[in-house]
Amino acid sequence: MVPADPQVTARFMEYRRTGDVRVRNEIVADHRWIAIHCARRFARRGEPLDDLVQVAQLGLVKAADRFDPSFGVLFPTFAMPTILGELRRHFRDHTWPVRVPRRSKELYLALSGCVETLGHVLGRRPTIEELAEEMSASVDEVLEALEAGAVYRTAPLVPPAGPDDDDNEGLAGMTLGEVDTALLSADVRLSVRQLMGRLPARERRVLFLRFFDGRTQSEIAAQLGISQVHVSRIIRSTLGRMRTQLATAEAV
Repeated sequence: MVPADPQVTARFMEYRRTGDVRVRNEIVADHRWIAIHCARRFARRGEPLDDLVQVAQLGLVKAADRFDPSFGVLFPTFAMPTILGELRRHFRDHTWPVRVPRRSKELYLALSGCVETLGHVLGRRPTIEELAEEMSASVDEVLEALEAGAVYRTAPLVPPAGPDDDDNEGLAGMTLGEVDTALLSADVRLSVRQLMGRLPARERRVLFLRFFDGRTQSEIAAQLGISQVHVSRIIRSTLGRMRTQLATAEAV
């Protein structure tokens, strides 16, 4: 057996004698590495590592409160089961998006380890009946746990993929709506429509053909029976007046 550190033992003895929270906090700070070590064992289960470390540190505090140096064991040996239990309870109680019976949660969380263990023993993937026998559960309970596992992680909301994204097919979750740029400019379009309604018929016709119908200046000139230079002058002068009127309206 590895001998206990006399300084650690003395600090625990002091804490048990005085109940001084500052001493307990120093013990927890010195043994934070245990919490980090345990949290990393659960790091690939979809929860942020920082959150898991917080949960593990809560277990570390509980272990420090209960530890008695006279037990004859090292504090890390005593603390790890408590911390791992706190992490397992976190996954059982706080990471399910829907309400699931506690028995189903516990079976689901134990299934992966059971599947791996039986798989090594059998040399193949175990059947539902074999899993039920190994876990001392009924077939219906195992099936219910598997169904519960299907809702353990709901489809994530992901930002919309751009046209250049190569992983469009991999976005299995629901897609967030993207910004409607047309809606953002609705007030501008309304103001422009009001200004165009006040224009003389020919100027309004020129702007419509150029910017809404996509006609070139030469095509507009041919359609209206005027020169291209005249069309260009109409567009330039009309747009200038509209910009001035729009700026004046916004200032007011």
